[in-house]
Amino acid sequence: MTPDQYCQDKAAQSGSSFYYSSLLLPSDRRNALTALQAWRQELDAIVNENHDAGVAHQRLDWWRAELRRLYDGGAAHPVSQALQPHLDALPQAEMAEMLAATEMDLAQSRYLDEIGLVRYCQASGGTFGKLTARVLGHTDPRTLDAAEQLGLSLQRVRIVMDVGGDARHGRIYIPVDTLQRFEVPAADILQSRHSDRFVALMREQATKARALYGEALAALPRADRRSQRAQLAFAAIQHALLDEIEASDFQVLNQRIDLTPMRKLWIAWKTWLKNG
Repeated sequence: MTPDQYCQDKAAQSGSSFYYSSLLLPSDRRNALTALQAWRQELDAIVNENHDAGVAHQRLDWWRAELRRLYDGGAAHPVSQALQPHLDALPQAEMAEMLAATEMDLAQSRYLDEIGLVRYCQASGGTFGKLTARVLGHTDPRTLDAAEQLGLSLQRVRIVMDVGGDARHGRIYIPVDTLQRFEVPAADILQSRHSDRFVALMREQATKARALYGEALAALPRADRRSQRAQLAFAAIQHALLDEIEASDFQVLNQRIDLTPMRKLWIAWKTWLKNG
């Protein structure tokens, strides 16, 4: 199995939002984006697949060393090897920020306030949005700012979508002071207790995600909309999923809501045509 095939199997399974959003990319761009997505999933696995904190930190330290090896030309992991041809588009400092976000996940399972959550979302979602834009190609520096906003929006969608799964791993990303304002005890989320107050809480989170999405679309220069179609398609799919979640009254504590593959394909296709 080649490094590109490894990444394809890991990150671009048929039927996934990523699969449909990147389907029409030229092969070199698709391989680069798939490798970047697979790398992010490797970092997510450090947090989600290790119940032993010591083991998780050891894995993170290994990936820190692997990042140095990657930029020194001696990558050992298949994902890193798949990234190697595309390093000109991937600043090492921004890749390191993704590792810092993983460390934040290991260091804390709660955020006291919105300031702390924004810092995490910036390191994880915002940085990944910029890396994605760089891989896809851009001509206007403002595109990176728009991609950062788009990444922040997608991170917020992710928090809403995964609130139940995160709780089962003992993590709640919604800040403590926000939970208190809506009178939703952390125990309600950890024990999957759905309520009208929880719905109101989630509705505010969805509103924040949509506001960031609108800002990102408004800020993206028209000259780079074509090159960024894969990222725009992925965002359109995820925001359609957010609409579906809201229509269900945010029944995300005990189940994972998703769109059908056909609907994902249709949304991706429409987005590609709109920004062609």
